[in-house]
Amino acid sequence: MKLPFRQIEPFVKAPDPQARLILIYGPEAGLMKERSALIGKSVVADLNDPFNAVTLSADKLIADPARLMDEALAMSMLGGARLIRIEDAGDTLAPLLKEYLQNPSAQNLVIVEAGELGTKSPLRALVEKAGNAAALPCYVEDERDLSGIIRETVKVAGRTIDPDALGLLASALVGDRLRARNELDKLLIYKGADNSTVTIEDVQACIGGAGAQTLDRFVYGITASQSEIALTSFQVLVQEGVPLIVILRSLQSHIRRLHVVKARVGRGEAIDVVMKSLQPPVFWKQEDMFKAHVRQWSLAGLARTLQKLSELEASCKRTGVPDETLTAQALLSLSRRAA
Repeated sequence: MKLPFRQIEPFVKAPDPQARLILIYGPEAGLMKERSALIGKSVVADLNDPFNAVTLSADKLIADPARLMDEALAMSMLGGARLIRIEDAGDTLAPLLKEYLQNPSAQNLVIVEAGELGTKSPLRALVEKAGNAAALPCYVEDERDLSGIIRETVKVAGRTIDPDALGLLASALVGDRLRARNELDKLLIYKGADNSTVTIEDVQACIGGAGAQTLDRFVYGITASQSEIALTSFQVLVQEGVPLIVILRSLQSHIRRLHVVKARVGRGEAIDVVMKSLQPPVFWKQEDMFKAHVRQWSLAGLARTLQKLSELEASCKRTGVPDETLTAQALLSLSRRAA
């Protein structure tokens, strides 16, 4: 079955028992791993349980196809259901999984973890069409999505977070759910027993150099046509291990926010009112710069840039491993483009 977007999170919290195989796929590896773990824990309390949980690589199953049925139909030595996780899956597993879904275990659950799968992927098509399986896509989240995660996590911890701190944290962590969770844990540990509001100073003290400050210099460098600043920041982000797709999505998010504000201002709304409605809000220290860029850029120019970024992202995906030099050259061209 193919899950609509709004049903994904409810499904993760309470998986449909009719789905005996769950495919979790997409470019956001951190989100994929988190959802896999949450669903897995609905079956076994400990994902490393040597009796009730097993992790198999796709290569092992290709070399030994019978292993899947052996593991999936095996009885637990201690009672209860077993969990079978398959890592690094791809379309080569589609025939084997198709055979398994004809007679799957009624008790044990199979979770299949894969990278990005196109709409024509045989594995994705198989699971989406099956009545006893479910496919969960994991795409890079934008700042608004991540803001909701941050608010919920902070609230569960019994704290509140300042709006400026929320905006800074969301912009720093957008695009990598696993890193976001790790940094949030670090932030809450940093606060310790202090139940006061999480402030922007707390965030700045906890988030590393590849976070908000470098990303902000990068995206604002692009929209200010400051090529040297943009490329220097880009190289820092790459060197510190920030995935290219995350860098591109951060820039897309920034351009999209400019486009939204520009469009609404063009319809007669006050720029301050529109900016305050953004989620997360623009960091107060960047408000003047954001306004200046709204005025400098044309609506058509922002739309063209979004289209170019979409094409650049698609090109990166087609090549498999994005080329940093080609990406840098494309970004340099964007930073020099007239608004």
